[in-house]
Amino acid sequence: MFPTSVNLGGLLWKIPWKLSRTRKTNQRKRLKLVDNVIETVRASGVECASLAKALELPKESEMPARDKYTVFSPHDEGYRKGIHKVPKFTRITHRVNPRGF
Repeated sequence: MFPTSVNLGGLLWKIPWKLSRTRKTNQRKRLKLVDNVIETVRASGVECASLAKALELPKESEMPARDKYTVFSPHDEGYRKGIHKVPKFTRITHRVNPRGF
């Protein structure tokens, strides 16, 4: 099946072309919550490989806006796309990108 014109009752994509101020605020809040959990686990004295890996990631305050709201995509022009276009972007970490991007 192919998408038809919206005027004819066809498919309408509901993904906005950029993140709203509210979505950006929520994204920053999520990153801060993750930083808080990592710090709490570190303070508890637990040692494991996943904690060591998490401690290497930059904190929300250390990340540039480009890394907070966009991700690397080899198929997009400019090699970046909005984080809201990634499925399940609230559940996985996007704090690391290829060098130079």
